Amino acid sequence: MKMPKEMRIYCPSCRKHTGHNVEKVKRGRASSLNWIVRQKKRRSGIGNAGKFSKVPGGDKPTKKVFLRYKCVVCKKSHQRRGFRVSKLELVE
Repeated sequence: MKMPKEMRIYCPSCRKHTGHNVEKVKRGRASSLNWIVRQKKRRSGIGNAGKFSKVPGGDKPTKKVFLRYKCVVCKKSHQRRGFRVSKLELVE
């Protein structure tokens, strides 16, 4: 899917339609302080790991893409709801 790098959309800060620069949100690093990671560590050792011993199902065919929109007027950025797409290309 091709999307423009600049769009004219509603800005919640300005409360009107202005030009926005579009950029793809990069995934952050996974935290080791997450509760599920701590739960996995508690189950490790001798014996069955319970729900963690199952084979994972695998990846979905498409990934969710999140875009960040930065207002040209007030320089504030906001995000919209993510959408599923196999390939995203930002064009001029």
